[in-house]
Amino acid sequence: MKYVEEFRRRDLARILADAIAREADSGRRYRIMEFCGGHTHAIFRYGVQALMPQNVIFVHGPGCPVCVLPVGRIDQAIALVEQEDVILCTYGDMLRVPASGRRSLLKVKAEGGDVRMVWSTTDALRIARDNPDRQVVFFAIGFETTTPPTAAAIEQAAAGGVKNFSVFCNHVLTPAAIRSILEPVEAGDGEKVAIDAFLGPSHVSAIIGTRPYEAFVAAYRKPVVIAGFEPLDVMQSVLMLIRQLNGGRAEVENEYTRVVSREGNTRARALVAKVMEQRRSFEWRGLGRVPDSALQIRPEWAEFDAERRFTIPAGDASEVRGCECPHILRGVRKPTDCKLFGTACTPENPMGSCMVSSEGACAAYWSYGRLRKDSTEMSAA
Repeated sequence: MKYVEEFRRRDLARILADAIAREADSGRRYRIMEFCGGHTHAIFRYGVQALMPQNVIFVHGPGCPVCVLPVGRIDQAIALVEQEDVILCTYGDMLRVPASGRRSLLKVKAEGGDVRMVWSTTDALRIARDNPDRQVVFFAIGFETTTPPTAAAIEQAAAGGVKNFSVFCNHVLTPAAIRSILEPVEAGDGEKVAIDAFLGPSHVSAIIGTRPYEAFVAAYRKPVVIAGFEPLDVMQSVLMLIRQLNGGRAEVENEYTRVVSREGNTRARALVAKVMEQRRSFEWRGLGRVPDSALQIRPEWAEFDAERRFTIPAGDASEVRGCECPHILRGVRKPTDCKLFGTACTPENPMGSCMVSSEGACAAYWSYGRLRKDSTEMSAA
């Protein structure tokens, strides 16, 4: 198949649904976590859960980079604007994520702070060139997918002599987070959810390949299938996971072969390795501090590191009271378990990051299933 429409065919979906129903053992449960928020939205948008047997259960994971960024890092970005008088550039979703005291970068902008939404790192570099008398900080977030452009921007700034440009680096690493879901580290109450297998992220894996998941699978005996974003991708991947679990196997399999390889994008990975290195630990919203789960700028590129250029206060961050985002990101709760969902918390008035991001679980429930208490009641699109 070559075209998007082919991966959304109802007749093929029914064939896959029948195969899943035949092969799913009625005497067991299959709890499959989709790590990536793009998969969560595909499941809801196309009614994939409604095509599954009742014992095949999707568990929504933390796969949204906006969602997993802790409140404290947003507080620090706000401090950069207010205390250092910088031009802060970031992607649109970050503007509305609540920080401590229900502040946000959008509110700081409304109060007169110079916060600018950009579509790419190239935009942030252009702003730095256009404002040579001002310090410009790019608030960089994202998984491995968006890390290479940030590394490229730093390299370009160095080559072009753009001295007033720096990066507040918040890039995080997917395999470490998957590991932490099974072994939470300093994650609040430490409550766990039972998971049998994982749908591996698509775009992330296009960069890092399938190899990084192999050690995780060997250690925890949890199958991983790298899945594309279309509904037939998800369903085929579920069938592959069921076959692994039924056969007592735990392997890394790649359903998304049209995009993902074992080695990934070697040029992009080399660029990231040139400019960045692993942090010893980093805080994730919902997961706590996770070892070796994020990147920082290498010392040799220190002049472009906002954390070295500016004094950024640590502060005491606090979540919005009653917001269940930390539990939702670990798969322990569903959005409909949150008392704020659909009442105080809506896309127009978000109380937590899961409602802000286009890939957040709360946003998926709101867009495709907010009138239903349980997603299994959804009918096929």
